[in-house]
Amino acid sequence: MAARSSGRHGGRDGSGRRPPAAPRLPSAWAPAPAAGPALAEEADFHRLDFRDLELAGRTADGAAFEQCRFAGSDLSGVRLGGAIFTDCLFENANLANVRAERSALNRVRVGTSRLTGVHWINGSLRDVAFVECRLDLSSFRFSRCARVVFEGCNLTRADFQNADLSGTSFTRCDLTAAQFSQATMAGARFVNCTLAGIGGVTSLRGATVAPQDLAALSHTLAGALGIRIENPADDD
Repeated sequence: MAARSSGRHGGRDGSGRRPPAAPRLPSAWAPAPAAGPALAEEADFHRLDFRDLELAGRTADGAAFEQCRFAGSDLSGVRLGGAIFTDCLFENANLANVRAERSALNRVRVGTSRLTGVHWINGSLRDVAFVECRLDLSSFRFSRCARVVFEGCNLTRADFQNADLSGTSFTRCDLTAAQFSQATMAGARFVNCTLAGIGGVTSLRGATVAPQDLAALSHTLAGALGIRIENPADDD
């Protein structure tokens, strides 16, 4: 039996900003069918525990998931259109290559899960935490984020082109070669992140970067502006 969430991940963080609200979880879940429920169009799923289920490659257009838990399940390659996840929890799940368009995550926590190649396009993420997740080659193009955190995540070659990342927090993330072209970054925050080779670096206007991350970023910014950084050894 799970304890009810207090509704928040905690108080304000060191930057003074409010962290994402935690999922409002039920006191208990009903087990989902062993074979997995049919992910039919516009189906509603409430308080179900999707534990260790094989759901790969299914389609769930217009489906709504409320207060559900996905623990150890394989949802790789699932296709979603206009789906909504509210007050949900993902733990050790496989979400690789999920394709979602116009879909929403509201008060969702994703922990220690694989999301390699996930495409969350033109969607919304509100009060969402990704913790210790693999998100390499993921795409959040044209999506809108509000109170979203990425903590300890592999985001190499992730694509945030045209995404609204206002206030989004990246902590201890590997963002090597990630793409931020035309992204809205006002209030975004980077702490202890790898920022080597990121694309669209000039779109980081309004973001906050920790001092220890600035060196790699300055080289990338100089390259984007056509500035040559002279090495004193070059004069020898």
